[in-house]
Amino acid sequence: MNDSTHQDVLDWVIAAQNGSTEAFRHLHRRFVSSVHGVLLSRFRPSVAEELTQECFLIAFRKLKQLRDPRKLGPWIVAIARRVDAVDERHHYVAVGSEEIVDTHATPELAIDAMRVLGVIQSLPQAYRETLVMRLVEGMSAFEIAEATDLTPESVRVNLHRGVRKLRDALALDLEIVGARAHE
Repeated sequence: MNDSTHQDVLDWVIAAQNGSTEAFRHLHRRFVSSVHGVLLSRFRPSVAEELTQECFLIAFRKLKQLRDPRKLGPWIVAIARRVDAVDERHHYVAVGSEEIVDTHATPELAIDAMRVLGVIQSLPQAYRETLVMRLVEGMSAFEIAEATDLTPESVRVNLHRGVRKLRDALALDLEIVGARAHE
């Protein structure tokens, strides 16, 4: 974010803390990708979508508790990381076969996307969050760093290592599928 965007976010937080729903809508648009990315790294898409909205409802109710308005991104990401403790009926769930990642995708692409998301969800938290934020939400390393309060270098390392682990896991998965096909 540039300085004017930082100032916009700061202004929106202060206005939202004073009751402006319009300012909160701006904050929602700005941070929805990072919250959804954190949740999608742990839950199937339909649950992640529902819980994203729940996170923003929690944030709206607790916004006055935020001490440093410049830290809204990491604060709301922390809410998303704790969401399963808030609502125990949504336990850790892998991607279900009924989930369609892209309604315009061919069945083969949808299956591949679900398989990749399932592999990402099996990775350590640092890798799965940054991978989903980058690959699914389309966030830059700098945007991920700001949302998670990590340094851009840490994000780049997590992305590099995460992609390597993802590639290795997918290669292993393809080897297993290939071996079963020859049985």
